[in-house]
Amino acid sequence: MKNILITGSSSYVGNALGDWLRNWPEAYNIDFISMKNASWSLVDLSIYDVVFHVAAIVHKKEKKYMEEQYFEVNRDLTLELANKSKLAGVKHFIFMSSFSVYGIEGDITKDIMVSANTQCSPNSYYGKSKYEAELGLQFLESEEFKISIIRAPMIYGPNSPGNYERLRKLILQIKIFPYINNQRSMIFIDNLSEFIKLTIDNGTNGVFSPQNKEYVNTYELVKLISEENDASTFYSKKLGELVLKVGKKKSIVNKIFGNLKYDLSISNYFDYKYALIDFPDSIKLCEKISEKSAEN
Repeated sequence: MKNILITGSSSYVGNALGDWLRNWPEAYNIDFISMKNASWSLVDLSIYDVVFHVAAIVHKKEKKYMEEQYFEVNRDLTLELANKSKLAGVKHFIFMSSFSVYGIEGDITKDIMVSANTQCSPNSYYGKSKYEAELGLQFLESEEFKISIIRAPMIYGPNSPGNYERLRKLILQIKIFPYINNQRSMIFIDNLSEFIKLTIDNGTNGVFSPQNKEYVNTYELVKLISEENDASTFYSKKLGELVLKVGKKKSIVNKIFGNLKYDLSISNYFDYKYALIDFPDSIKLCEKISEKSAEN
């Protein structure tokens, strides 16, 4: 049995991983700690085989006064935890990083793809603090202390926080949506959890960019959500052309409709065995559980 410590007791990804691993109670013992106060430093890390560090300050509307906080939490706290883990004899440290370390935004006018040769150039406090944590972790790695860094694209799942839930609420309110073809990398929470499980099982170290086996078209995402909720939505090519014409320099338009993806070839870890659920089925699961949550 492997003893696993997950940081971030309120983390969506952390709690999803805990729930996933509990399907094999004979193989994993799961504990959580909060990193919001100094009490975490009193925890005996020597009893753990794996530390999964997901606690962080996530995307907010960044202000200059927040810069120090981002680096204190996302970089300094990460490295302090990793140092303590290494000294305590933890064998494997897994760090949830982000696509943001590349400093690349979606674009509706061209194909944006991150390949194995794409260099990191973060342009936000969040991205910079995550990347500096990555660099520090790689310096700590040794044969006895393996480091895994996960640069996930957009994560979505039932009742997930962030862009998926905001888009879902918008879809259920509007009756017309622009028809635009685009491609985005995303990963369903169960697929991400399975990827982390396989990383733990195999003791795999390195920098990873897992994603679903197929790219997501925003139009197809909207269509699937609408169908699962019996919503009547009209998809307009003319509106799509208008959005492409007038919205190409607007950040919100590029966030929703811009092309932004990993090359599928760099995500082929474990022969893509972690991608258990395809995109259409993942949306069905999201909407089925979201509907039940709304009823309760």
